[in-house]
Amino acid sequence: MTASPSSVLDRRRERGRAALVGYLPVGYPDLATSIDAMLAAATAGADLLEIGVPYSDPVMDGPVIARAVDAALRGGVRVRDSLAAAREVAGAVPGAAVLLMTYWNPVLRYGVDRFAADARRHGVGGLVTPDLLPDEAGEWFAASDATGVERVFLAAPSSTDERIALVARSSTGFVYAASTMGVTGVRGTVAPVARELVGRVRAAGAPRVCVGLGVSTPDQAGEVAGYADGVIVGSALVRALDEGGVPAVTELVTALAAALHPIRA
Repeated sequence: MTASPSSVLDRRRERGRAALVGYLPVGYPDLATSIDAMLAAATAGADLLEIGVPYSDPVMDGPVIARAVDAALRGGVRVRDSLAAAREVAGAVPGAAVLLMTYWNPVLRYGVDRFAADARRHGVGGLVTPDLLPDEAGEWFAASDATGVERVFLAAPSSTDERIALVARSSTGFVYAASTMGVTGVRGTVAPVARELVGRVRAAGAPRVCVGLGVSTPDQAGEVAGYADGVIVGSALVRALDEGGVPAVTELVTALAAALHPIRA
């Protein structure tokens, strides 16, 4: 049975800890290794796997992820490979939720209803759509409601209260709170506005909020876990895979997961 992001986040919260969300793109450095890295991340402690669908115009992605996605596209990776990767990861790691992160154009080309149905059939529990606004997502609302694939929309520090309220009531999985303005990347600190943004999203009624963009170290993850339901790490995992292969992904995820465990006396 497909695990939903909301159920995984709720279970972790009941146990007194935030969830670790690990992002990796399909096809980098090659398809087989990318799947091995995802499986390693889930085995090492990632509660949710955010699988990146390669796209030629990744406007939200920083240089580390953009280079990886470009290499995947040059290697011939397409949407069908992302679905196959999701199926393999979802089938191998019971209890972990699998999401796809995709820009909206590939979904339109694939066909919204068909994409939702195929995603669900391949074990996908949720979809992160960074460039899709809720007020322009009527077709996705219908398809996701019909299939049970949970919606994840983004909120940014610059979002108005009205926009945050719309994002909060439109997201059925969780709200992705961007810790800073700009693109993804490894940063030395998590922006102070992240905590404030989480508070605004919660005040708007969102039951689950995860923080991403710029979280890369165990210390940063532990800090964010103090006020968010989930911690999203992407660029740091891609960099680890690039520099040290799958073993480096395992090492980093193990350290990040340990930082999120509740402190016991």
